[in-house]
Amino acid sequence: MVSVVLAGGGTAGHTSPLIATAEALKAAEPQVQITCIGTARGLETRVVPEAGLVLELVPAVPLPRKPSLDLLKVPFRLAGAVRAAKRILRQAEADVVCGFGGYVAMPAYLAARRLGIPVVIQEQNAVPGIANKVAARFAAAVLTSFPGTPLTGARFEGLPVRTEITELAAAGRLSRQAAQRNRFGLHPDLPVLLVSGGSQGARSLNNATLDATGRLLAAGIQVLHIWGNKNFHAGLTEQIDPGTGACYRPLAYVDHMSDAYAAADLMLARSGAGTVVETAVVGLPTILVPLPIGNGEQARNAQPLVDVAAAVVIADADLSSEGLFSEATALLGDRERLGQMSRAAQQLMRPGAAGRVAQVILEAGGAR
Repeated sequence: MVSVVLAGGGTAGHTSPLIATAEALKAAEPQVQITCIGTARGLETRVVPEAGLVLELVPAVPLPRKPSLDLLKVPFRLAGAVRAAKRILRQAEADVVCGFGGYVAMPAYLAARRLGIPVVIQEQNAVPGIANKVAARFAAAVLTSFPGTPLTGARFEGLPVRTEITELAAAGRLSRQAAQRNRFGLHPDLPVLLVSGGSQGARSLNNATLDATGRLLAAGIQVLHIWGNKNFHAGLTEQIDPGTGACYRPLAYVDHMSDAYAAADLMLARSGAGTVVETAVVGLPTILVPLPIGNGEQARNAQPLVDVAAAVVIADADLSSEGLFSEATALLGDRERLGQMSRAAQQLMRPGAAGRVAQVILEAGGAR
């Protein structure tokens, strides 16, 4: 029996591929022992136990973006987190550690190295994080979600996605379109624009969509708009254009995004790694609006799809209701182009990454 420790957390961008990989590990090796490591401040405290996985916690060690007194405390905090991670690895009798990023990754990597445990890295973004840059120098394997990610020894295997996404890709998104449009109360024969800024929503996407809704409905384009829990309010209600029958359906959150992907013909979204890869795997054409902060990773995430004409990118500063209306009507009015975008996306981001990552992990653990 192989004992695997999966380290990652903070946001859905880290926890979703971790959970997807855990599912693939269990499918490949039913007797595998899986222990997850996270911190108390991340999404993992809820979603990892909900997935039926064991979660152990270590102290978070954020790295200040600017010089400050907190920067001086980092070595001491990191040492404490590494000690906590070492205790967990010993208790789990770990054969291999796979890191997915977040505050927990660096302590887990350093603890594994000191204990002589092989490390596998799964980098979600096109721009790697600091922990993965450091650990790539001694990792047994470095796996990336996007081609061309600048990490030592990296190989492109894709991003592990949830089983529901893989199943939708296998079934064919269009085969489930009618059923999911019916589920969301949408007209079965009119095109659907799906809008979502991720689990927290995105103000610029929401505002541009709301301002363009009247014209979109009048043009016969429906809108399935996922606002995010923090932005949704009671004033957001369903609208139906009396002339076209097109529907605007606002929702706070959707538990299974595969259902929303199936209902849609086109999506407006941020270009977080998870969204970029999931939509590509299922062949949903996208208009991507990279988040204009951080280290530019969202723009880099979108670029591989742009390079193969599988997505359109609009800068956040350039996103307007007029621009959205123009781009959406042009794309949704060209079924041939949508089909080409769908095929190009699926050729770039082939499904099955979770299984490939799981196999590398098991091989690394078995070689110890």
